Amino acid sequence: MAAAAALAAAVTVPTAAQARERTDQEGDGASGPVVTRISGGLIAGERGGGLSVFRGVPYAAPPVGALRYCSPRSVTPWSGVRDATRFAPVSYQTYLPGSSEDSLYANVWTPDTKGSRPVVIYIHGGGWFLGAGSEPDFDGARPAARGDMVVITFNYRLGVLGWGLHEDLADPRTRAYSNWGLQDQAALVHWVRRNAAAFGGDPDNITLTGTSAGGSSTWQLAQLPEFRGIIQRIVPISVKHVWEPASTLTPEDSHEVFELIARKLGTTVKGLRQVPADRLKDTWEQLFSGSPTQREVDTWREYRGPVVDGRWMLGHDHAMPTPALPTLAVYGRTEGSFFTTGPGYPFPGPHPTNDAELRDAIRAVLDKGAVHVAQTEVDATISAYRRAATIDGLPQDPVSIWGAIWGDSLFRYQITRLAERQARERPDVPSYLMEFAHPVAPPLTGTPHEATSKFLFGTYGIPVNAPHYGDGPLERLVSDTFIDLIASFARGKAPSSPNAPHWPVFSPDRPSTLLLGGENVARVGTPSALRQLAHWDTAGWVPVPRP
Repeated sequence: MAAAAALAAAVTVPTAAQARERTDQEGDGASGPVVTRISGGLIAGERGGGLSVFRGVPYAAPPVGALRYCSPRSVTPWSGVRDATRFAPVSYQTYLPGSSEDSLYANVWTPDTKGSRPVVIYIHGGGWFLGAGSEPDFDGARPAARGDMVVITFNYRLGVLGWGLHEDLADPRTRAYSNWGLQDQAALVHWVRRNAAAFGGDPDNITLTGTSAGGSSTWQLAQLPEFRGIIQRIVPISVKHVWEPASTLTPEDSHEVFELIARKLGTTVKGLRQVPADRLKDTWEQLFSGSPTQREVDTWREYRGPVVDGRWMLGHDHAMPTPALPTLAVYGRTEGSFFTTGPGYPFPGPHPTNDAELRDAIRAVLDKGAVHVAQTEVDATISAYRRAATIDGLPQDPVSIWGAIWGDSLFRYQITRLAERQARERPDVPSYLMEFAHPVAPPLTGTPHEATSKFLFGTYGIPVNAPHYGDGPLERLVSDTFIDLIASFARGKAPSSPNAPHWPVFSPDRPSTLLLGGENVARVGTPSALRQLAHWDTAGWVPVPRP
């Protein structure tokens, strides 16, 4: 889909006078076009089902041509009424069709363009190289309606166009030369601040949330001084916290990567602005394909996320102070089952069936986060998890052990330890911890990474999700409870729901984690599988958050 086709189209756009009339009637349950004025001009969305929806709204100028690797620029204002009824193309990538470099657009769901509601911005995940705010999982209708909130999703630059650092790519205007995807996200937050009132939102009440790589971004944006007083609270979900070498390069290695790509393409680093996007992306992906032990650059092992640059990425999460903002952190009970058995992007196989194959599988996991892995580390990790599984009565088959190690090492360990540290070092700032535990349907097992988004957005029942996540009264109750908790938190209150018990501020010293999902719907307890997490405290593989 070309950007022009996505934006040109489709509905009969009302005149300004008709738009005012429609906006005046917005709360009456009618359906049809609805118009509001934002900083770029008038936009026409759609009204129906008690909501107004605006899709494909530009929040920054297209970063194309000479603006590739530049900081996001302001949108050029337009005359007339711009159509905002169709999603824009997704950011340039291999995985979703119709992708484009011209992708810096937002989508807004609101009960009414009048009023002053909490604003919730959601940052999609995808390992910093895939995904889009327009994916069906992230339809904002359900949380906007039930939570009476303005819900916003958006796209940002991905992969080779979004992440890394090299001074030869310095923007002639801003002098910024790194982490363009994070710059896009920051631009989106500023855009929301300027335009929230046009969507019936309160510009002084912005909550930032996201999943996986998007959850990581909530953490990093919350650290930036420019957002003090703008971002009021964060909801980081299933965060892939950034640490070397699992998900980032050193600045020196980032230089090497961009220079290597330029040589392969027969140009200079500055010349990468002129290289066709497909050749640039393909070269990047080839450089990081296959086992991380067999690459030309042996760092940046599993993901290609933000590089510490002192401006947009101030430091690695484990070495920085925790954000001084109210925080509701969420993780999935078995994050790793997403990667080993699905649903999502399951490991293509073969899966380990005996001890020898399990050792190979665990070595492959540990290779994602360290340049050198000794066999003694592999054996110690397997032994620790088997001992813990025996005590806890958990499955000990090779696939279960493999999935637990994958999910804990790359996700659950730092999520939990940083929540513990935040509770200790920020006792004056309320923080909460949730273990999302609603199981997927057999023959799949556990509560995998990204299961949360289906319930936060109420999209568990769409055709692609229902066979795995269910579509019954229990799923509706779990989803409603999740939305209630986020909506109350977004209003500056303690998270609450008619379907959940009182949820205390998190403390590592007492049962205070909300366990959401399953037949009990919600209860307060302690995080599961703590013995497994204790292994990583002394393993020397994943960084331990500083005291």
